[in-house]
Amino acid sequence: MPSVIAIAKCPALIFVRPRFDVYREISAAIHAQFKRYSDLVEGVALDEAYLDVTENKQNITYASTIARHIKTAIFQETQLTATAGVSIKKFLAKMASGQNKPNGLTVILPEDAIAFVEQLPIEKFHGVGEVTAAKMHSLGINTGADLKERTLSELTHHFGKAGHYYYKIARAEDDRPVEANRVRKSIGAETSFAQDLSDISQMLQELEQIAQIVEQRLEQHETRGRTLTLKVKFSDYQRLTRSKTMLAPIGELSTIFEIAKALFESIDLENRSIRLLGISLSNLDNAKQSQAIQLPLFQNGNIIF
Repeated sequence: MPSVIAIAKCPALIFVRPRFDVYREISAAIHAQFKRYSDLVEGVALDEAYLDVTENKQNITYASTIARHIKTAIFQETQLTATAGVSIKKFLAKMASGQNKPNGLTVILPEDAIAFVEQLPIEKFHGVGEVTAAKMHSLGINTGADLKERTLSELTHHFGKAGHYYYKIARAEDDRPVEANRVRKSIGAETSFAQDLSDISQMLQELEQIAQIVEQRLEQHETRGRTLTLKVKFSDYQRLTRSKTMLAPIGELSTIFEIAKALFESIDLENRSIRLLGISLSNLDNAKQSQAIQLPLFQNGNIIF
């Protein structure tokens, strides 16, 4: 929910600044447990990561067994529960991890993969946001089975490059490897609005909230960036971006918002309403390439926490 709507519904709402030092400490402890079983750990967010346990350090046959061991160890050390998904593909592992939250463990066997994807509501697909799901529903695509019926040409016509991704996952195909030392190229945040925005002041309020999230994520990853990119999607799905590169890296909320606001004000809105706003920083100046956690597990396969 956009913050401006949350405040409207609850005027007494208090926003509490996150304690990222504590988050990083706990994240490191959880990653240490992952590393006991595999060196192939790909951080996704502060609380999420993929593990490839095809060849694991403990020589355990089943990934689901490893997931149970890790879940137990995490709870013993941090008193926090973890949800794990297990399968042979990253996409499937991600989908499995969302099935039984909190503190769940779901396994999608190879022989069940296609059936699982076919019955899945389209809004549950990883990579299908609220706006895309609405567009798919308008096209008669409500489940994975419906998505699978569409040709690659149809999907790329309606969704551009993302159509290739949708075509593959509808068939339970995902050839992406777990990348243990993935270098982060950018950090950002974006918000899709339940109702298109037409008021400039409301747009700027949302833009400032997005800038705050970006600042927090830069703090998480102990980095700053030189190139700021503003992303805008209009109600007719047309997208545009504006970028500015600074001589020195930035990371403070005031500077991020100031530059994003200037880029936004350079756009001729032409009385158009906006469906999405986003800010990202690239050309990162990394003091530390930290990544984070969540699980999937399968016999000789992928795990995501």
